[in-house]
Amino acid sequence: MNTAVLVLNRNFQPIHVTSVKRAISLLYQGVARALDAQYRQYDFADWEQLAAAAEEDRIHSVNKSIRVPRVLVLTAFEKLPRTRVRFSRINIYARDADTCQYCSRQLKRSDLNLDHVVPRSQGGRTCWENVVCSCIVCNLRKGGRTPEQAGMALRRPPVRPKWTPLFRNAAKPQAYREWLPFLNVTDASYWNVELKDD
Repeated sequence: MNTAVLVLNRNFQPIHVTSVKRAISLLYQGVARALDAQYRQYDFADWEQLAAAAEEDRIHSVNKSIRVPRVLVLTAFEKLPRTRVRFSRINIYARDADTCQYCSRQLKRSDLNLDHVVPRSQGGRTCWENVVCSCIVCNLRKGGRTPEQAGMALRRPPVRPKWTPLFRNAAKPQAYREWLPFLNVTDASYWNVELKDD
């Protein structure tokens, strides 16, 4: 019950990651359908009838064993939610993958801080395009200088992320293999392209 389920809109675009408990509830209510490895859709009654392989997670009731769905497709929701990504410490750490943008070391968040690429003392703003994740050593070395003045190079220029905060965790390594076709932009476009009748 503590694992995650990827939720897709009706166009097979990822919109959310939810709990197994919520996923089973959506499936039972008919709000969503479960997808199997061959991308076939199942309502709750049909999904309940599928046998679970030995290595798959299952939920047990008094007289049944139900396979945990890894991917759900909502039956009525087409649009992606338009959300503005909040400029926050946790979202900056997520954008930079908890990695110092100067030395490229991935560290615990408690060992990282934020650095203004162009220091505020030199007119730098506190915004997505000027703040990066930095380890304490690199931040102290850089001081109140720009990376060029300090002889340091940025790993990549900071940009405003395009992901939605609800979905950012899906790209992390704990994603299940069933999610991969929907997280990869190339594979997702395969499922979302409009087919034409020739």
